[in-house]
Amino acid sequence: MIILAATPIGNLADASRRLVEALENAEVIAAEDTRTAQKLMAALGITNRPQLIALHDHNEKHKAAEVVERARESDVLVISEAGMPTVSDPGYALVVAAAAADVTVTAIPGPSAVITALAVSGLPTDRFSFEGFLPRKSSERLATFAAVAREQRTMVYFDSPNRLADSLVDAAKALGETRRAVVARELTKLHEEVRRGTLAELAQWAADGVRGEICLVIAGADTVVVPFADALAAVQQLVAAGERLKQACAQVAEQTGASSRELYQAVLAARSEIS
Repeated sequence: MIILAATPIGNLADASRRLVEALENAEVIAAEDTRTAQKLMAALGITNRPQLIALHDHNEKHKAAEVVERARESDVLVISEAGMPTVSDPGYALVVAAAAADVTVTAIPGPSAVITALAVSGLPTDRFSFEGFLPRKSSERLATFAAVAREQRTMVYFDSPNRLADSLVDAAKALGETRRAVVARELTKLHEEVRRGTLAELAQWAADGVRGEICLVIAGADTVVVPFADALAAVQQLVAAGERLKQACAQVAEQTGASSRELYQAVLAARSEIS
């Protein structure tokens, strides 16, 4: 089988007993960085010398089939540099290939920067989304944030410390300067820091430079309750101004959360009464 194993994201003491046992007994390890894997094993006092296979972003697609076939013969332990494989790390293509080949995939759970950042953020945790790494270019970041402007779930991103200040400025432009957010830096490490504030406040704080591994947690949009009568009136105003009914209903539904279908039917009903 293929075993996805979570490794420490900073503090070595977070290595689970199951991870240590798996590393001690593994015959084959597919690692994002074989040098990092060797350092981890040495730091944990593991003397096992398994076969190491490099499995990273640049070779995973063509390497996956080979690793899957190897897993038919013996267990293959899969680790990334930190955290759980497949979560913004290599492993997804391998799991897809294993599933298609009917090879068992299991996991040894453990440290996760996403869950850790969410837990310490102080933002709602009942519903959230992980959005991965933010784009490098400002125009692409603005488009990324604009696409989730009405998302009501808490959102978690990874970002480079060198781009964080600019990312926060872009987030403030697209989501509003007063949107709550949290920068979780160097989680589980010696210099761990959790900075909370509005996007504008955090952008100002980060302007002088930030170091370390970065997780950015952003609060979802507030739910705005608009009376249906007001939403209906907005649709009628748009139609009176020349907008097509279907488009007007869709636009107001997006802005208010009202049902586009119900708005459409209400306008038709109103017209029927007048006629």
